[in-house]
Amino acid sequence: MKFRRGLLVLLEMILFACGAVYIGCVLFPLLSKRYKGKERRKKFAEIIRKSWKFFISVMEKSKEIKVNINGNLSDIRGKVVVASHPSFIDIILLIGNMPDSLCLAKKSILKNPIMRNIVKSLYIINDVAPDEFKKSAVEALNDGYNIVIFPTGTRTLPGENIKIHKGAAQIAIASGVEIVPVKIETDYPFLIKNHFPLDASDKTINYNLTVLPAIKLSDFDPNLTEIILRNRICERIKECI
Repeated sequence: MKFRRGLLVLLEMILFACGAVYIGCVLFPLLSKRYKGKERRKKFAEIIRKSWKFFISVMEKSKEIKVNINGNLSDIRGKVVVASHPSFIDIILLIGNMPDSLCLAKKSILKNPIMRNIVKSLYIINDVAPDEFKKSAVEALNDGYNIVIFPTGTRTLPGENIKIHKGAAQIAIASGVEIVPVKIETDYPFLIKNHFPLDASDKTINYNLTVLPAIKLSDFDPNLTEIILRNRICERIKECI
């Protein structure tokens, strides 16, 4: 049973990789001739959302996983979404269930020929000058996009003492938007760090995504300095996720 489920995971990862190659190397370059600027970002974001939603449905129909959403991800608009990050597919689960959503990426990924066209339209580059990073993020939020951030920066293990990076707090302070925490939990260590990737248990793995109350700037003392406010927001994020 475990062998069969592991084989299914391998096939699903190959499907995902082939989809990324097609979208990044064929579909997006073709559509770039027709769509420009904000219209292109809107179109590309919807294509990614639908393709990742399809990928989730494949994993659910094969009974590899079952996704349980507590709250309404589809109603979130123009927010910074921070989430816990236990597994490899967390970003797929979030963006596949939230319209008009972007996420962060490092500048070096632009050198990847497969990902380049996807990244240019759908990611906020975060390892640039702070003012440039905040400007790009605020513009996206003003256009109604969500920005998905894993504030730990990498996948974390259960019980691990996590460090919260400041990006989400910086964007929230610069834009004035709410931060929506989403806690992602699984009942089996599937696709987690330092774990055999094809170990898919012998039964369906439950993913529970819980939308928690928003973190608002108005929750904090308005007289706090920006550095202290940023630290307080990071502390609140850590408590939530």
